[in-house]
Amino acid sequence: MEYGTIEREIHIEATPEVVYEVISTPEHLREWWPDEAELDPTPGGTGVVSFGEPGEPPAHVEELTVVEADPPRRFAFRWVYDDGVTPAADNSLLVTFELSPSGDGTLLRFTESGFRERGWEVAVLEEAYRDHATGWDHFLPRLVTYADRLVSQS
Repeated sequence: MEYGTIEREIHIEATPEVVYEVISTPEHLREWWPDEAELDPTPGGTGVVSFGEPGEPPAHVEELTVVEADPPRRFAFRWVYDDGVTPAADNSLLVTFELSPSGDGTLLRFTESGFRERGWEVAVLEEAYRDHATGWDHFLPRLVTYADRLVSQS
């Protein structure tokens, strides 16, 4: 099995502008991905996402740094890096959302890369890759459901 990049494509019945907001702003992120999110969605902006109740085990908190923000086409950030380091290709994972119009909606191309570049032992690499693939397979459909709900409310 290849443990380098997770790739998914999904169609969302919302415009790229709506989908971009859903993937890049904290108030929308909280509705489909983390339990808590704080984020400056501009290139170089930083933030945190938290899974679970903050301050209570087993809450999991990850810092992230925005590397690209090109509304409504592309949003990318680096995460899963050690405290005190500047995220780069060899010490973090890169999540990229590419959006393109498709009919009345949006085709979202999702990638998460950098697993092998982290230099993890094979067992750690395989576990991290599987955990993230399973996680995105859970969260990306929630993104679709949330975006559909936003469109139907407007």
